[in-house]
Amino acid sequence: MLFNSMLAAAAGLMLAAFYANKVLSIKVTDSRVEELSSAIRQGSMAFLKRMYSWISVFVVILAVLISSLTEWGYPWGSVAFVAGALLSSLAGFVGMRIATAANGRTTEAARDGGTLKALPVAFRGGAVMGFTVAGLGLLGVALGYYLFIEVLDLPNGYDILAAIGLGGSSIALFARVGGGIYTKAADVGADLVGKVEAGILRTIQETPQLLLTMLETMLVTLQEWVQICLKAM
Repeated sequence: MLFNSMLAAAAGLMLAAFYANKVLSIKVTDSRVEELSSAIRQGSMAFLKRMYSWISVFVVILAVLISSLTEWGYPWGSVAFVAGALLSSLAGFVGMRIATAANGRTTEAARDGGTLKALPVAFRGGAVMGFTVAGLGLLGVALGYYLFIEVLDLPNGYDILAAIGLGGSSIALFARVGGGIYTKAADVGADLVGKVEAGILRTIQETPQLLLTMLETMLVTLQEWVQICLKAM
């Protein structure tokens, strides 16, 4: 069973790599599409870098707390937690990188062959994230089971194994909340820029209302996920 799990994880990661290569092999010939795609990619990666820099502080603090306050935390519980966080971060990085690369290539495919040609590109771009998350998650749990339970035969092996999932879920939670706020801010910003470029004069009067709407959405999103965290705890 353990071997089958590792094999399935490897197959998922190989499929993700195959889809990523198919997406990146498409050349964007339109300079305007490439310019916009590059701007989106740079902004997204800058957001991801800043978010991970802050999340790393949280991961270190929680790893110390796990190591200090739980009977199974030192040293393997904190190690498992950090390993899960790293795997989740890697999945987020790969997914963001390929998703931002797929948007311009999907546009290019749509110009060449319409929906029938663009849909597979968009599907593969999204599938990379899905298979990477599933593959790395399954691989992390399988390796954790092999190390903590079969090799080391720790008395609290299953508690330590659960810490891998805790680390991955922590990163996913921050990515969900932070990503929602980021995309909402980008949406409102793009709306404002579009109105200014179109010469709509009432933009100045609408700006405070748009900013209030954005702030309200951010607070609602944050409140929802705080409630989810509290229920999970």
